[in-house]
Amino acid sequence: MSIVTKPITLHINGKSVGPTPAPEGLMMVDFLHEYCDLTGSRLGCGQGVCHACTVIVDKPDGTSEEVRTCITGAHHFEGKKIRTIEGHAQRNDKGEVTGVSAIQQKFMEHFSFQCGYCTPGFVTAATVLIERLKKTPVAKDQVESTITDALNKHICRCTGYVRYYEAVKEVVLTTPGLVKEGK
Repeated sequence: MSIVTKPITLHINGKSVGPTPAPEGLMMVDFLHEYCDLTGSRLGCGQGVCHACTVIVDKPDGTSEEVRTCITGAHHFEGKKIRTIEGHAQRNDKGEVTGVSAIQQKFMEHFSFQCGYCTPGFVTAATVLIERLKKTPVAKDQVESTITDALNKHICRCTGYVRYYEAVKEVVLTTPGLVKEGK
C-alpha cells in the first residue's frame, strides 16, 4: 500500500510555499511541523477543542480568521495566505527577530503565560480581534465582552486567563481607533 500525495501551494508568513507533495488527509498542524519546520502552532487536544493549533487565514477581502489546524487538512489551505505564530514578530533579512507585535509585547509585560503551550493560540485570537476592531471599533462598555467572545474558545490548563485578558484589554484600550468614543 502506498501513500497517496497531492501537491499543495500556499503562502505562509508572506512567503510562497510549494508546490509540495503532501499526503492526502494530512492535518495542517503536521504539514507546518514536518514540511515547513514551523512548530509554534501546538498540537494540544487533536480534536479542535483547545485552539492551541490555530493559525490566521488572510481572506481576499482583507479580513482574517482563526482556523484550527489539528482538525483541518493541509489541502484545505491550497492557494491561501496564512500566518503562523512565527509570522507575528518582525524579522530582519537574516531571519532574526527585531521586534514583536503589540499583543506579544503586552503578553510578556503581563506575564500572561506559565507553560506557554496555549500562548500561540491566544496570540492568534487576539491578533484577529485587533484586526477586526481596526475595521469595526467597539463601544468602550463592550470591550470586556468582546474580548471574552474572542478568547473564550481557547483553553489554558495553567489558568493564565486573567493575564491574557488583561493584556488584550490593555492593547484594545491603548491602541487608537479600536474603541468608539462615548460609552
